[in-house]
Amino acid sequence: MKVKIRRELFEYLLQLAKDFYPNEFGGFLREINGVFEEVLIIPKGHFGKRSIFFDPWLLPHDENIKGTVHSHPTPYVKPSEADLHFFSKFGGVHIIIAYPFEKWNVKAYTSDGKEVEIEIVN
Repeated sequence: MKVKIRRELFEYLLQLAKDFYPNEFGGFLREINGVFEEVLIIPKGHFGKRSIFFDPWLLPHDENIKGTVHSHPTPYVKPSEADLHFFSKFGGVHIIIAYPFEKWNVKAYTSDGKEVEIEIVN
């Protein structure tokens, strides 16, 4: 399995992770024609140093949301137990961007925690 993400979005997500540091950030990814094109930052979310809290009732009903993204303010790019629980609730693909928020420290996972390849497209 491979996930495709638009280069501009990928670079924007790296910058968001840097801007939110030392806190985590999170969002939902919109897919258009098989490529992640947009991010919806979690509305009214609490972005803490170790976790993110939000009210799922505030999320729009959007059939194009096919994944999530969040940052880890540490170099650890593997999903935590809490991440895996979250992944299981939302399905799709889940991207983790870990400190220092560079391309080489970004991974994508399925809802059951299996790593998938990321392809950056123009």
